[in-house]
Amino acid sequence: MTASTADAPPPELRLPRRRGVELSLLIGAVLISVYGYAAVGLAHDGAVPPDVAGYGGGLGLLALLAHLAVRLRAPYADPLLLPIAVLLNGLGLVLIYRLDLETPGERAATTQLIWSTIGVAFFIAVVAFLRDHRVLQRYAYLSVAAALVLMIVPIFFPAVNGAKIWIRIGGFSFQPGEFAKILLAVFFAAYLAANSNALAYTGRKIWRFQLPTGRVLGPIVAIWLISVGVLVLERDLGTSLLFFGLFVILLYVATGRRGWIAVGLLLAAVGAFVVGSFEPHVHSRVQDWLDPFASIDAGRGPGQLAQSLFAFAAGGMLGTGLGLGHSVLIGFAAKSDFILATAGEELGYTGLTAVFLLYALLVARGYRAGLALRDAFGRLLAIGLASILALQVFVIAGGVTGLIPLTGMAMPFLAQGGSSVVTNWIIVALLIRVSDLARRPAPDDVETGVVAAVPAERPGAEGER
Repeated sequence: MTASTADAPPPELRLPRRRGVELSLLIGAVLISVYGYAAVGLAHDGAVPPDVAGYGGGLGLLALLAHLAVRLRAPYADPLLLPIAVLLNGLGLVLIYRLDLETPGERAATTQLIWSTIGVAFFIAVVAFLRDHRVLQRYAYLSVAAALVLMIVPIFFPAVNGAKIWIRIGGFSFQPGEFAKILLAVFFAAYLAANSNALAYTGRKIWRFQLPTGRVLGPIVAIWLISVGVLVLERDLGTSLLFFGLFVILLYVATGRRGWIAVGLLLAAVGAFVVGSFEPHVHSRVQDWLDPFASIDAGRGPGQLAQSLFAFAAGGMLGTGLGLGHSVLIGFAAKSDFILATAGEELGYTGLTAVFLLYALLVARGYRAGLALRDAFGRLLAIGLASILALQVFVIAGGVTGLIPLTGMAMPFLAQGGSSVVTNWIIVALLIRVSDLARRPAPDDVETGVVAAVPAERPGAEGER
């Protein structure tokens, strides 16, 4: 007697992992970067750079190793995160190499490639050995202690360009505040996940605002004030603004109360006015923002912000072409704070828009991974890490275009800076790990071959699968 069709087990259903899509996008990202490298050489010297094969092979090898780590350890991760990071990192190397041709005595592209290699090594280590992001929740207070130490240590070292944010030992230097932002994101996410209900539903109500008790809100506010205060003493106002924005965003996400956004904007406005009025270094930048062409009127020639605006204007819609701009006139910060001016001049508004869309897509996929998770810590961690990237892009792009006063920070992946590129690769690795868990099928789904209905708490997960 044969079994009926109704008794037969359901057919095996394999959920797509999209690793082939990721590999195809990585090949495209590497080819675009190699094309940009060759285009710079052709425009500047009339010949393709002799080391273009080595550059392409090195970048391709890094991308392949990172892809293999994701394929083996995070097979369900978002397929867009890694290719976007590789493309932005490759474009940054091209822009730095292009500026190196104008400053033969200050070569930075080779050093940046070395730091990028170290960053990819950290990426592989995080993806390979951190099997579950929830492990980080156990080390919340250790993370905040390490973050505070990293921010305090530069006070005892000499200032560089008016800010004490560097540790220099011999020929080696790094910026510890870059690593502190990841550790603070872990602490904020862990603390708010553990106390979200108390923050939202306890305390005294004043008019329309529900204020949480000091016992619950006090510790995290104290940590935030200490970190921001240390950064103000170091004149690292860009990072202090980033930490403030991160704190407000995660507080809003944890409690769901829009009043925190209003309070955050009010406090940011008051703080910016006070610091901009009484701190000389910041006050000078505010003055430059209010009148970027004052140095020309005074007969001193255009300053950095004026040169940046000239570069964007010269680029127009389609740009002058890679290797054909003059953004090197910006001066010592052309490869770091003002790297976006080179992209705007030589790629034009069209290319600049494409770069911003890459950042927007990277941030959006980070948010999507966080919102698809059920655990509060993972949701807050993913949103916090993606918000760090978003805030950095806004602060830097706003500063070099004259939208807001300039603050010294590095454009993620594009700008010269070893500490920055390493921490950005770690952020992408953590987002990869979070997205893998968010898109991974439940154990029952794998055993039966049937995809269960997506819970209401996981918006967007069905489309991801």
